[in-house]
Amino acid sequence: MAFPDEVLTDEEEVVLHLHPHARAAVRPILVLLVALAAVLLVWIMLPPTTGGLIGVSLVGALALFMAVTRGVWPLLVWRGTHYVFTDERILLQDGVIARERRDLPLNRVNDHVMSQSLLDRMLGSGTLRIDSIGDRSAVLVAVPRVQQVQTLLYQLIETDRELRGDDDEDDEEPAPAPVRGRRR
Repeated sequence: MAFPDEVLTDEEEVVLHLHPHARAAVRPILVLLVALAAVLLVWIMLPPTTGGLIGVSLVGALALFMAVTRGVWPLLVWRGTHYVFTDERILLQDGVIARERRDLPLNRVNDHVMSQSLLDRMLGSGTLRIDSIGDRSAVLVAVPRVQQVQTLLYQLIETDRELRGDDDEDDEEPAPAPVRGRRR
């Protein structure tokens, strides 16, 4: 499922578009292979009698159920999850039938934390937690190349602040002049 370009503003540019790490697809693919192998094994091993056909049908129905719920559906969820970084915001979209999209403007991000388990470090992925103003946060799970994504996010935030200018600078009062005392 492609990410729709119509959700972007006219001047907004996509800097990075990611799906969760490919490791999320390993288990569903293994489930599909095991389900197929189970059906083939039962079909070969059971005799072509009525009882054998009932056995093949039962194993086939169970394998089909497992293949759809534990194989195909997680693959669709994986492909339907998008992490999109633009020069203005972070867009998070997930869902297959019902879709949820979340926007985090770069100027409202005040913290981002990257974490990796040992397996994540070996695979080059990790979790990125992005906190924004107003107690809103987003957790991006299984982000590929998470260290580079975090660095890119930092650069995008700094570039956004430079372009927009810091609003805090206008609100600050000038520092009082130092009081000069007499020397003794």
